Amino acid sequence: MPDSASPASSTVKRACDCCHKRKVKCIGDGTRPCKNCTAAGLTCTYNAVPQKKGPKGSRAKVISELRETQRQSALAASRHAFGFDGLNNGTAFARTPGLVSIELITACVDYFFAHMYPTQPIIHRQRVGETIGQMDNSIEAYCLGTSLCAYMLIQPHMTLPAGVIPDADTNPQAALILGNTLLQETLRVRKGYDFIEAPSIWSIITSFFIFGSYFCLDKHNTAWFHLREATTLAQLIGMQDEASYKSLDIIESSRRRRLYWLLFVTERAYALQRHRPLTLHATIALPSLGEDPAETVELNGFIHLVNLFKPFDDMFVGLWNKAKTGCTTEWLAQLQMQLSDALPAYLHTTESQAVDLRVSQQWLRTMIWQLSISHGFLSSAAADNAMSFRYPIEISRDLIAASSTFTQQAMEVHGIGLIEKLFDVACTLTDVVACVPIEQYTFEYGPRDYLNQFLSLISQLRGGQQRYLPLLLSKIQETVPSLPMPGYALPSAPNSVRGRVDEIYDSSNPTSHNSTPFGSPPLAAAVPAIPQSFTSYPDMSVPQAPNSMGYPMTTSNTPYAGMTAMAPAPPLYTEDSANSGYSGPLGPSRYDSAG
Repeated sequence: MPDSASPASSTVKRACDCCHKRKVKCIGDGTRPCKNCTAAGLTCTYNAVPQKKGPKGSRAKVISELRETQRQSALAASRHAFGFDGLNNGTAFARTPGLVSIELITACVDYFFAHMYPTQPIIHRQRVGETIGQMDNSIEAYCLGTSLCAYMLIQPHMTLPAGVIPDADTNPQAALILGNTLLQETLRVRKGYDFIEAPSIWSIITSFFIFGSYFCLDKHNTAWFHLREATTLAQLIGMQDEASYKSLDIIESSRRRRLYWLLFVTERAYALQRHRPLTLHATIALPSLGEDPAETVELNGFIHLVNLFKPFDDMFVGLWNKAKTGCTTEWLAQLQMQLSDALPAYLHTTESQAVDLRVSQQWLRTMIWQLSISHGFLSSAAADNAMSFRYPIEISRDLIAASSTFTQQAMEVHGIGLIEKLFDVACTLTDVVACVPIEQYTFEYGPRDYLNQFLSLISQLRGGQQRYLPLLLSKIQETVPSLPMPGYALPSAPNSVRGRVDEIYDSSNPTSHNSTPFGSPPLAAAVPAIPQSFTSYPDMSVPQAPNSMGYPMTTSNTPYAGMTAMAPAPPLYTEDSANSGYSGPLGPSRYDSAG
């Protein structure tokens, strides 16, 4: 007989939990996982209290049940470890109670349609209202609402009704603080659903609003990340494919098409300003002016904006980023001509759209000229003025002439973005003044006068005096120290004259009506009435002659109206029309104190 103290007699007789439930012989020693559990991929435990034997069942079914039970237990443990116990009840992704009031949402939506919509005509008033109405039950709807509010609150010129934001009367930064809070709320709660694997049009718009918010906050790496996120989601749902629009209803098709082109323009402006690559191309048709008769004026300006940026394709951006070769003088000259013809002499748009279109056009001409000089294609004897060293003088002349016809309010709604474009052109002009012999005229205005006018413009526009005026003065002192700047104190030149600042979209008041098939809201109750169109008339107090760009130009000894201050608005405008805002590709800016 075997010794009762032998190892064989000391083997644990009780089966492990899994073998016991499966009703199979447990092959183990009670200290290590048994062979049955190891083969089945189960966790071997001895936690169950021994019970009487029961009826036998399907062993395969029991194994599946055990695996599922253990999987659920492990999942629950990991959720608890990361502070997440479910989409609606978890602590990590739970919504902050009471953070967004109905009054705040209403004010922000009203502001978007009153000021941002013409250049960002990507949402439909009724449908966005229906979606936001589902915020209590849908994480996607909640994130759309919070991102829209964050985007609006971070705008530098937004005003809200009294009482919507606590302490707004005593704290001028209250809206900005709340906007930042809502931005972080969006990013946190958005992790509670898989918008990447199952993207929708609202996912793309939310990403665009997040991009816009970070752009305004001067956080450009983060802004670029979310812009690229929006363009990637757009491609995932096939927005670059014309066939994808055929199955959609008229409203959905229209808004998707506009969103694609808005991303197209924004990406190209960002590519030029921050040397980024392109992902979207002109693969679908433009919006139709006839798709909503009440929005013809706004869509006309939007289409002009797209056409301005279309020539800046992979070839140009590749050359700009030094990723491609093959640039030629003829190609650049043709590109300058194409850009010069992109806008008509008179624009049938809102005034604020006209501001952005005219300034963006001259800024883009400057970008082409900079690419030309970087490739050594310029010549003082060039037959084509666009390929000469003096071309920025003509650009500056056209830009100053166009600016003199706009009200200061219409320019200020574009924020820092528009000022940066003025600054870019002025810096280029400064380099030309320093390097190119300038003829001195007794009476006629020349490049130094245009430079003075840029200083005047930038100093008057909100945000310009604090940020860009010192930079431009430093640039002048560094480049042309002998140039007198009467009335301006030249600061000490910093080590780096330039600090990149970008814009994002702001916009102007739409004039849509409920009678249209799109159901766009009337704005009479929200904002003052404005003219439905803007025609850029010249200042008739100055002798004018059209130049190659179609702008009225000064040809006599008389200083034109814009040389010392912003010219008064032409009779067509009303003061209210200046409140309609759009700041062009990369348009709405940030708070003056930001960054």
